[in-house]
Amino acid sequence: VTLHLNPISSVHIHQKPLVFLLNSPLPLVWKLKTERLAPGIRRVFFVSLGSVVQFEKGNFSLSAETEEKFFPERNEHLLQWAQKEYGAVTSFTEFKISRNIYIKVGE
Repeated sequence: VTLHLNPISSVHIHQKPLVFLLNSPLPLVWKLKTERLAPGIRRVFFVSLGSVVQFEKGNFSLSAETEEKFFPERNEHLLQWAQKEYGAVTSFTEFKISRNIYIKVGE
């Protein structure tokens, strides 16, 4: 699955830390494609067991962290866990089948 990350239109270059929980019932390769995200900013990708994140060429991967996590099975429980762990969830999306996911990040 390719995850496309771009800032919202009112933000020229996104310069804040990000945390993503990438959950799947089966192990996946998450291919990351980014535009206009500032280098050197901490970005964390938690993936379900057996999954990996592949970064594009460049220095984005130098400030990104990837960690395998055991997530709750049901989406309601995953959302509750994320809220408890991080205090807030700004976006929650579920897809049954997808090859490309487009996410706008920003204020």
